[in-house]
Amino acid sequence: MKIHEYQAKNLLSAYGVPIPRGGVARTPAEARKIAADVGGEVVVKAQIHAGGRGKAGGIKTATSPAEAERVTATLLGSLLRTHQTGPEGVPVSAVLVEETVDSAREIYLGIVVDSTIATPLVMASEAGGMEIEEIAAQAPEKIIRCYTEPQTLQFRAFQARGLVFGLNLSPEQIRPATQIVSALYRLFVEKDCSLAEINPLAVSTDGRLLAIDAKLNFDDNALYRHPDIAGLHDPEQENPLEVKAKSQDIVNYVKMEGDIGIVVNGAGLAMAVMDAIKHAGGKPANFLDIGTVNRSDRVVNAFKILTSDPSVKCILVNIFGGMARVDVIATGLVEAYRQIEIKVPVVARLKGTNAAEGEQIIAESGVKLIRADTFREAIETAVTEASGK
Repeated sequence: MKIHEYQAKNLLSAYGVPIPRGGVARTPAEARKIAADVGGEVVVKAQIHAGGRGKAGGIKTATSPAEAERVTATLLGSLLRTHQTGPEGVPVSAVLVEETVDSAREIYLGIVVDSTIATPLVMASEAGGMEIEEIAAQAPEKIIRCYTEPQTLQFRAFQARGLVFGLNLSPEQIRPATQIVSALYRLFVEKDCSLAEINPLAVSTDGRLLAIDAKLNFDDNALYRHPDIAGLHDPEQENPLEVKAKSQDIVNYVKMEGDIGIVVNGAGLAMAVMDAIKHAGGKPANFLDIGTVNRSDRVVNAFKILTSDPSVKCILVNIFGGMARVDVIATGLVEAYRQIEIKVPVVARLKGTNAAEGEQIIAESGVKLIRADTFREAIETAVTEASGK
């Protein structure tokens, strides 16, 4: 789960990380008041769940409260399009109004889970700022990396100091920088983050260290332990179909840019189907896993999602029943046809437990499915049907 920058900064502040003075505004008048409170000259930042806001015009400076009000009026209610949002953009419903900070330097701090060794990786670089991705690709030696202990997940003080000493800070800045790194790690672990990032951590011209921008993502599977974090969820920032899928108990659904909707049971099978579709010259429209529970309503709900997507030109159902029973899946397919007007071709390959019973259910229902026996046949048929040939 993602949260907004202002929410991330509130959490950082609670853990002792210094942030610029300011506040969140949802009306131009609120922005004017905040700007006046912090001294007049401010930065107005659109709050969306995507990076690249600055290059997309979502971050603007204002030299007075009146200008902050005018800038906010242009941002609120707009759709901001960045390289991470896609052409459809995302709505701006709030802005963060903060004091301007004269930065002498910009530092990067970040923590992720390295899945190859199943432990958090803490990173720092004195080359922070908007181009950190290019730094990582072109000059990886400029990024300092430190792994925590795999068994205890402890990140010790000497490790934090080791990172900080590599950033060429002044002696007076070593202690506060070490405290910021340690605080960021405590937040990462205690709130079950999947990503914690301060970019940049500014060294101001008067020597202060301030988190100018922050990003926190959280493990969805751990949200039950953090109702305070779950309460920060903003569904307006998500794809409407993904929000609908969550509300209808779909295990995993991710909208993509293709035209072949897929329904499978199991994440590994979903990835295999997506790869095979691409290999055959097609493009998957989604990642959709109904899970291994024996519930026909999951199939019906999956079809409701896919038929709501105007880009879907064909639906491929590829089920391998182990714990899941094919007869239950078949019942769901028949029920989907009864409840929904399905206007696109549906290719179905059903194998595994109770396959014969499932075949009988489909045969007796009279629904118009395009049947496939082998995996390759299912993929190639779906690609052909989506192309309209």
